[in-house]
Amino acid sequence: MFSFFRKKPPAPIPAAPAPAVPAAPVGGRIGSALGQALPVPQAPATPAESATSGTATRSGWFGRLSAGLRKTGSSISQVFTGTRIDDALYEELESALLMADAGVAATQWLLDEVRRKVQATGASNPAQVRNILADLLTQLLAPLEKPLVIGQHLPTVIMVTGVNGAGKTTSIGKLTRHLADSGATVLLAAADTFRAAAREQLAVWAERNTVEIVSQAGGDPAAVSFDAVSAGRARGKDVVLVDTAGRLPTQLHLMEELKKIKRTIAKAGDAPGAQGSAAPPHEVLLVIDGNTGQNALAQVKAFDAALGLTGLIVTKLDGTAKGGVLAAIAQWGQERAKTQAGAGPVPVYFIGVGEKLEDLETFKAREFALALLGQDG
Repeated sequence: MFSFFRKKPPAPIPAAPAPAVPAAPVGGRIGSALGQALPVPQAPATPAESATSGTATRSGWFGRLSAGLRKTGSSISQVFTGTRIDDALYEELESALLMADAGVAATQWLLDEVRRKVQATGASNPAQVRNILADLLTQLLAPLEKPLVIGQHLPTVIMVTGVNGAGKTTSIGKLTRHLADSGATVLLAAADTFRAAAREQLAVWAERNTVEIVSQAGGDPAAVSFDAVSAGRARGKDVVLVDTAGRLPTQLHLMEELKKIKRTIAKAGDAPGAQGSAAPPHEVLLVIDGNTGQNALAQVKAFDAALGLTGLIVTKLDGTAKGGVLAAIAQWGQERAKTQAGAGPVPVYFIGVGEKLEDLETFKAREFALALLGQDG
C-alpha cells in the first residue's frame, strides 16, 4: 500500500544460491537478502490494472479520511453557504479555522493570502473563496508531504516516540505489517520496558506479522535498543523498529532517558559490520494524537528539541479530531526554517483514522486539505 521504498532496477537472478539467513529466534521470516528491499513476488499487472487498483485504493482511503474529518469539514463549509464576500465571511472563516486547531499564525497567514488572492483574481462568490482556500491550504501543507525511504542504510533504524495513549505501539504494529507486506525484513525492539502491556502488545504484533522481536522484561531500554540494532545488523534485517516508553515532554528525567537511548543506538551503529554513512537512528518518529489540538504542536516542539525529529505519524483523525493542527505544524516548520540554519518542516509520513490496518496511510497534502474543508477529492 505504501510506496516508500527506494526503487532499484531489477537485477538478474544469480545462478548460485544466496547466503543463508540466520534462523530467527522468535518466529522469524526469511526475507530479502542483505542490502535489498525487494517486493513480494506476485503476478505482473498491466499498467491499466495497476493504475485502476491504485486509484481505487486511494479513493477508498480519501473517503475514510473525509469521514474522519467530517465535523471540521462541515463547520468550515458552512462559512461559504452565503452569497456575498464580505467582512462577515472572513470573520466566520477565521473563527472556523481557529476552532479547527489551525493556530493563530497559520490562520492569519491563510486569511491574508485568501484576501490577496480574492482581490487579485476578482472572485465574486463564496464558492470561489473556498477553492482559493483549498489551494492555499495545500500550499501550506505541501512541505509536510515526504515519503519514508527504506534501504539507504542496512539496517534502517527507526526510533518511535510519543506520549502515553497516542497510539504509538499500535502504529508500530501497522507500520511493521506494511513493511513486511512490501518485502522488507523487520526486527522489533521492545524498549518500552516500564509497561509490561507494551511489550506484550508488541509481541502480539510480531507474531501476527511473523517478524522477530528483541525483548527483555524489566531491562534497561537503552540496552534493549543496542541489542536489537546489533541483532538486526547480524541477521541482515532491512529495518529495526525501536518502541520507546510513552512520556510527557515535561517529564525531564524520562526525556533524558530518550536521549540516552538515541546515543546508545548510535553506538551500536559504530560497531564493526555497520553499513551506511549516517549513524542510527536514521529516523526519529513522533506519534501524535490528532485529538490533542494545539498540545500536539507543543509535543512536536519539545520532542524535536530533545531528539531532532525526522517525521511524524498523526493518529485518531476519526470524528472527534479537528485536523487543523497540521496547518499549525506546517506554519511552525516554515518559521523554524527561517530562524535555524538547515532546519525545515518535520514531515508527516503517515496519518491514521482508526484502528484497522487499512486506516493508516501516507500523507498527501492535497487530499488532506480537501477533506479538512469538506470538499470532494
